[in-house]
Amino acid sequence: MDRTIVTVHGEARREVPPEQAVVSVTVSARDRDKPTVVARLTERSAEVGAILDRYGAAIERRETDGLHVYEEYRRRSDRSPTYSGSLTTTVTVSDFDPLGELLAQLASGESISVSGPWWRLRPGSRAGADVRREAVTDALDRAREYASAVGSELDRIVEISDAEAAAAHPMMMRAAGGAAEAAEDGAAFDLDPRQQTVEARVLLRVTITEPTVLRA
Repeated sequence: MDRTIVTVHGEARREVPPEQAVVSVTVSARDRDKPTVVARLTERSAEVGAILDRYGAAIERRETDGLHVYEEYRRRSDRSPTYSGSLTTTVTVSDFDPLGELLAQLASGESISVSGPWWRLRPGSRAGADVRREAVTDALDRAREYASAVGSELDRIVEISDAEAAAAHPMMMRAAGGAAEAAEDGAAFDLDPRQQTVEARVLLRVTITEPTVLRA
């Protein structure tokens, strides 16, 4: 005998602390002499590297995003160009305790700009799996309510699948700080990590036993 199929959606939403903070650090230089620009970039990059080394235990990853050295002509009549250059490093921090101090140290350097932090969860975070389980539980509870309303019980699961939801939220990042003025020794920014919104929505199809309210 064919069973009646009930189709429901289950939803779950949770606010969780971030697991990582991403910071972008850019050193820059400008001069009419190209070798001087390169030398300054090398020197300032080494300064950034030395600061990051001091906080190595808190840093999960550091990556060079790009080196740019290029000519600039202010006027068409300029025969001698000015050279500008920049080198950017992306830093991923997993220990937030020294983060404010790290940002202050970086921001205090000459010709060093700092952007971030951008708060986020790790890819494949456990929080995502937990909220998906909650969404399935919610769907099953709804299906039981429908079944109970017609005097039935759940029989078997036919399908479970992801449903389209506001999926832009789970790994959302937002800047909570930016470039700062020079910081004195021992200075630290007071940071408030932004809670991350994790959402899940599932589609559940189940069969139910014969409804008793329809029996003659």
